Amino acid sequence: MAKTVTTRLPDDFVKNVKEIAEKENLDTSSVIRKLLAKAIEEWKKEYAVELYKRGEISIGKASEIAEINLWDFLDLLKEK
Repeated sequence: MAKTVTTRLPDDFVKNVKEIAEKENLDTSSVIRKLLAKAIEEWKKEYAVELYKRGEISIGKASEIAEINLWDFLDLLKEK
């Protein structure tokens, strides 16, 4: 079930969200959800890489945290 979250955003964030909404023909809430989903996905990958490189977790656990398959995680490690 979706929950409502209220937050304050800097003016430049709001301006950028509105620009994206206009270009993609979406409402601002949809743009914010889309951007937040991408940011969370990226954070999970970065966090998994960090833990793996520090030797705190196995490569299998890292790919699980990153929510990608093992082969994609190996490719991600090559990039980082």
